[in-house]
Amino acid sequence: MNYYELLFTTLTTEDYQQDLLIGALGEIGFDTFEEVDLGFKAYIPATELDLEKLEAHLIPYHQMFNFSYEVTLIPQKNWNEIWESNFTPIQIGDQVFVRATFHEAKPEFPYEIVIDPKMAFGTGHHQTTAMMMELILENNFEGKDVLDMGCGTGILAILSAKRGALTITAIDYDPVCYESTLENAALNKIENIKALCGSKEAIPDEQYDVVLANINRNILLDQMERYSQVLKPGGEIYFSGFYESPDLDIITDEAAKYGLKYITHKQNNNWVAAKFLS
Repeated sequence: MNYYELLFTTLTTEDYQQDLLIGALGEIGFDTFEEVDLGFKAYIPATELDLEKLEAHLIPYHQMFNFSYEVTLIPQKNWNEIWESNFTPIQIGDQVFVRATFHEAKPEFPYEIVIDPKMAFGTGHHQTTAMMMELILENNFEGKDVLDMGCGTGILAILSAKRGALTITAIDYDPVCYESTLENAALNKIENIKALCGSKEAIPDEQYDVVLANINRNILLDQMERYSQVLKPGGEIYFSGFYESPDLDIITDEAAKYGLKYITHKQNNNWVAAKFLS
């Protein structure tokens, strides 16, 4: 799959302005963001970019502050090279070490995850992925049946397995993510992850103890009813991919419609990962 990279230059040091733009872009299909000097990069599948729609959506923000952007097509081959060249190991506290196949192992960490950095998203570098991993570490996954929506590289599914989950169903609409999840599960010698390619319609008619959904606000709102249908009574949902303000209140209100109760959340640079119970 080809992607478009939009390099936004905000000409400001005010973080909230970048946050507003990122939130607006997330509403129209942009699914990954990378901070750079004087701005950020935003990525969207090439088939989903509508420049007229983009310009119309950004009009209110042009009126609020100055920014510009450049559009670059990233072919699949180049996209792989970009992610591999930028991939650096990360650690979550003293518990998890995430590395690529070409990095040195660190067996002193209780959980080591090997990720082949292809085009799939979710290497642990983004705040939302890191916070979701923290929540997995802080909660009991032993013997649980887990559904991982928008699984990307499969990193959350893999950590769930290492934390003792009984079964993990990992779903992503992107075929590259589906294949990446299978490959990364094999790299980590994980055998209890079932990967599926699709969206909410691909969710099996089964019951899960835990649902992980690190996507974006609009997709979460669209899919939340389906999540509630497959969540066991007393089950847990972990949401991320949205902002504390105003998104958390919107997510919480929508969750309440389906009997999902807000418990707590983490926040990092206004990004949120939140825990809910059925």
